[in-house]
Amino acid sequence: MKSPYFTSGLFQLIATFLIAGVLTGCATVSEQAVRLSDGIDASAGGGPAYIITTSTATYYLEKEGGGLSSMLDVNGVDWLGFHSEKGSGHKGEYRGFPNAVHRQDGNYFHAMNAGTDPSTSVVDIESGQHVRITFTSDNGQWEGQWDFYSDRCDFTMSKVSDGYKYWVQYEGVPGGKMDSTDFWYRSGDKQRYLIEEQSLSDLPGPEWMAFGDQDSPRMLYVVNHTDDNHPDDYVSRPHMTVLGFGRRNKDKFLTQPQTFSIGFVESTDYTVVENNIKYILD
Repeated sequence: MKSPYFTSGLFQLIATFLIAGVLTGCATVSEQAVRLSDGIDASAGGGPAYIITTSTATYYLEKEGGGLSSMLDVNGVDWLGFHSEKGSGHKGEYRGFPNAVHRQDGNYFHAMNAGTDPSTSVVDIESGQHVRITFTSDNGQWEGQWDFYSDRCDFTMSKVSDGYKYWVQYEGVPGGKMDSTDFWYRSGDKQRYLIEEQSLSDLPGPEWMAFGDQDSPRMLYVVNHTDDNHPDDYVSRPHMTVLGFGRRNKDKFLTQPQTFSIGFVESTDYTVVENNIKYILD
């Protein structure tokens, strides 16, 4: 069951002013604390996790696999829904972010499931404004850098195994459950698309997609900081999204270090979402 949302015109108005504050540099969520703690992600199967709590989201970064297993909004709704149960497929074990290295000199930066290879991690920065955690694959050929701020999370593939390729994916459940009320936006196109509709293209710069649910006052966005020429395909599965920057079918295209952001915006209006992403990239 999804957690209920209690929305009103007043809430939407307040959310709009909060976003406007971000864009104008006023006192906003970007000035609030970022807190790091250790724990487990019980909903994902009980694996050890870094827990990063901010004013806009709570992130569970799985310590062994090096990927996000859960991403909770301010109402406690998980928009990833990973679970490590072997054989759960689209209902659990495939989900997460960035799910970047798949059968390319290992399987890395995915919450730990039966097919994930382990990584080691170190906390490089821990302050009230910024937490940085770097993961290195067990073969030493890949490195992923996580930067958490109050308004978003950045993932940077900072080292790429020579001669191999990767993708960066959002495989999750908008609003806590994949259903026909979910929808998405993409860069360069103000149309609202139903979640079952696919997008097979190289997104126009700045490259981004955002996912929502009719019962939620917010959306989850994913941004590629590099405007490249690679396909950024979105297809739906019965129980999860599959957005892949640098992905077409099972082919991977990314070969260089790149940065990607994931976060929530407290609006379902296209223009507000777009302006929030432009602010991130400025």
